[in-house]
Amino acid sequence: MKKLITHISLIVLVTLITGCTLNQKVNPPKEPKIDPNLPILDHTKIRTIPDIKAVGLEWQGTSIQEARGYHIYRSEIQKDGEKLKRIATVEDKYAKHYVDTDLNPETQYIYAISVDSVNDDESKPSKAIMTKTLPVLDSVSLIFATSELPRKVRIEWRPHESFAIEKYIVERNTQKTSEWKKIATLKNRLTAEYIDDDLKDNETYTYRIRAVTFDGIISKPSVSVTATTKPLPISVSSLMATKDQPRKIVLAWDHSPQEDVVAYSVYFSSNVDGFYTKLKSIPSSANRIEHIINEDSKTYFYKVSTIDKDGLETDLKLLPAVEGQTLSAPMQPTITLALIKDNTVILNWAKGDERTISFNLYKTEVKGMFNKSTKVIKGIKGIRYEDTDIARGVTYEYAVQAVDEYNLISVKTPAASLSIPTKNDEDKK
Repeated sequence: MKKLITHISLIVLVTLITGCTLNQKVNPPKEPKIDPNLPILDHTKIRTIPDIKAVGLEWQGTSIQEARGYHIYRSEIQKDGEKLKRIATVEDKYAKHYVDTDLNPETQYIYAISVDSVNDDESKPSKAIMTKTLPVLDSVSLIFATSELPRKVRIEWRPHESFAIEKYIVERNTQKTSEWKKIATLKNRLTAEYIDDDLKDNETYTYRIRAVTFDGIISKPSVSVTATTKPLPISVSSLMATKDQPRKIVLAWDHSPQEDVVAYSVYFSSNVDGFYTKLKSIPSSANRIEHIINEDSKTYFYKVSTIDKDGLETDLKLLPAVEGQTLSAPMQPTITLALIKDNTVILNWAKGDERTISFNLYKTEVKGMFNKSTKVIKGIKGIRYEDTDIARGVTYEYAVQAVDEYNLISVKTPAASLSIPTKNDEDKK
C-alpha cells in the first residue's frame, strides 16, 4: 500500500469537479504548471479528521513569498483508483484547514496538497495520504410495535444515544408491497413513540426508524417490527325474523362470543341488496328487538351488526340478511247466499281463512244516487245473518269482512244487493 500511495502521488490528473466551501476556488488550468522550485508539503504533517460525509484536512503550510495558497486533490479509491482530481483551491497561504463535504459514508479516499504560487503554477503535490469516512450511524437500538389496536399501530423505541440526532423518520410497508414509505418525521431526539392511525382493520404493517443528525445525515434503518390492527368484531349467529306477528317483525339472535362487544345495531331494507337503514342500537345484554310496522304482509330484510368497546363495527356489506314479514290479513269470506224471504234478508257466507274468529257486516242503504248510509255490524260469530230491519223501496247492499284474533281484517266481499219492491211496483206486476 505504501508503494501504491507513493506511485499515486506521482500521477496527478487534474480534473475539475463541482463543489463549494469557504475560501475555496476551483479554476485549474488545462495543464498544471509544475514549478520544481516550490516547496512540497510534508505528508507526515497532513492530518485528516474523518466524519460520516466529510473529511477535515490540516497541514503545515509555507509562508514563502511566492506562495499564494494551496490546491486540494482527492480520489475515491474504489471509484477513481489512482487518479487524483483537484477539488478546491484555498486562496490564503496562511490557511491550514479545509473541509471536504458531500462524501460517501464508510468510503476510502486519498488526498494530496500542492502549493499554489502567485505565478499561476504550483508545486509537486505532497505524497498521498489515505483516510476513510465514518460509517452511517446505527438507528435506534430498541423498537417494538403494538398490535390489536383499533385501526392504528403504536410504535415505540429507545431514544438514540447520540446528541447529534435531531429527528426521526418513520417508515412503513405492508404485506402487499415491499416498498418502504416515509409516513412521519418526528423532531426531538427524546421522542420515543408514534401512533400510526387511519389504518385498515385486521391489516398487518411493518415499521422501521431512521435517525437524522442536525447536519442531515440519515442513519441506517432500525430492525423492522410488525403489528396487526384489531379485526372487526365477530358477527352474531342464528339471526331469525318472524313472519307470523301482527303489524310487527320480531328479530332474535345468538350473542356474539366476543367479550368486548358492547352493542348491536339492527338495519333493515325493503330489498335484500338495497340500502340498509339503521333501525336501532341496543346493548349487548339484549338479543331481541321488535320492529313495529303498521302494515299487513309487509316484507323487510334485516342485518345485525356487532359493535365493540373501541367503536369498531362489523362490515354490513359482509353480513347475511334475513327476511321477515308482518302477518297477512285473513282471507276474505265468500257470500254463498243472499235473499229476502218474508221481509227478512238472509245472508250466508263461508270462511276464507281458518284464522277468522268473527265477521264484520257492512249494510248500506241506497235511497238515491247521492243518498247512501252505511252501518257496520261487528262481532258476528256465525256464518249466517238475518236482517229484519228493512223497508220497501230501499236497496240494501251487504258486504262481509273477516276478523282474526289480532283484529286484523280482511278485504270486504263484493257487495250483495237486495231490495223489496213497493206495493205499487207489486201491483203493476
